[in-house]
Amino acid sequence: SFPRSTSSELYRQWVRYRAQCQDALAAAEPSPGLACNGTFDMYACWPHSLPNTTASTPCPWYLPWHQEVTMGYVLRLCEVDGHWGPWRDHSQCAAPEEEQVFQDQRLILERLQLVYTVGYALSLAALLLALLILGSFRKLRCTRNYIHMNLFISFIFRAAAILTRDKLLPPLGLHFGDPSQLPSLAACRVAQVVTQYCVSANHTWLLGEGVYLYSLLVLMPFSEDSHFRCYLFLGWGGPALFVIPWVISRHLYENTQCWERNEIKAIWWIIRTPILATILVNFLIFIRILGILLAKLKAHQMRCQDYRLRLARSTLTLVPLLGIHEVVFAPVTEEQAEGALRYTKLYFEIFLSSFQGLFVSILYCFINKEVQAEIRKQWQRCRLGQILLDEHLPIYEMRGPGYQIKIVIPALCSAKQNSPSHRDGVIKSHF
Repeated sequence: SFPRSTSSELYRQWVRYRAQCQDALAAAEPSPGLACNGTFDMYACWPHSLPNTTASTPCPWYLPWHQEVTMGYVLRLCEVDGHWGPWRDHSQCAAPEEEQVFQDQRLILERLQLVYTVGYALSLAALLLALLILGSFRKLRCTRNYIHMNLFISFIFRAAAILTRDKLLPPLGLHFGDPSQLPSLAACRVAQVVTQYCVSANHTWLLGEGVYLYSLLVLMPFSEDSHFRCYLFLGWGGPALFVIPWVISRHLYENTQCWERNEIKAIWWIIRTPILATILVNFLIFIRILGILLAKLKAHQMRCQDYRLRLARSTLTLVPLLGIHEVVFAPVTEEQAEGALRYTKLYFEIFLSSFQGLFVSILYCFINKEVQAEIRKQWQRCRLGQILLDEHLPIYEMRGPGYQIKIVIPALCSAKQNSPSHRDGVIKSHF
């Protein structure tokens, strides 16, 4: 930051630069045919430029350190359709001390990106496997697991959307020497909208998990099947109620770049407020359920065979994982987070958020006793079928005077395994 007097002088120089730019553009003749019209983008003065070229203009002379960057240029792409690209590269015009700060920040952000890329990739693989397992066993198909599966899907969508968006966003310090390096602005914005929807849907399904668990323990007399549609509306329909207004507001009032920067905070809070609300409600549900379980433990009423308490015990470990880590820095807004606090918040939230799907798949599927029991049963059936197949493979039919014996070895790992006549092999005798 500059002293007050320096800031005032900087503003006066900026006003002179803007006026000089506007006069120069008014005097210059526009290029014939399709072209990007000259403009002042609040930072530098851009001349009329031909489409599909990279325009360059000297570093603005109003910068206090202009003498140190007199050989530098600002770069911006004039796109094929005659519109200016959304990003500019002004790295050559940065102050020497700011350049070092930028490089340090870039290194930190690159490490963060590596961490969450690995986290989302592992989560994506684990969630797909968990979803396949839960969907493969009929005995695991119930309202509780349907909600789990939708939560898995929301995590999958979130991971896929974030990884896709990263491919479309420009890297830090991108130079626009090659127009093919720039992603499509429309595709980038669509990816940004999809990402915001997926992140919001993920939070609403986490809220759905909390509400479901609370309903089992507190509001016991209710029909699970009749309420599942409500969970579907909450999980997939709820985010649209605030993502759509956010998209409209961005288009009308902050239609800049790839919509990845939130300069008008009121628009950003359209999405941020509902997400914070879901985090707070889930945390309050966690505290309430914790109190119920502690009371039952003190009264010696907790039995292993109790369905609801067994469910609470297996799920309760997930609720703090999904809620508390968000609550820790929820009061700290992006505007307040600076310096070490900002990077601590980023590392904490990004690490846990990216590996969250992996933890969920482990807790809800891989170490779940019901799932493990079904997998063991299936494995035993397959092993038994293989043993019978190995022992009786040479014998298919035996004939004799007045009798016929057929030995049928079924495909025990197929969909016929639930039929009693195909469970362990059938010997049919015809006399």
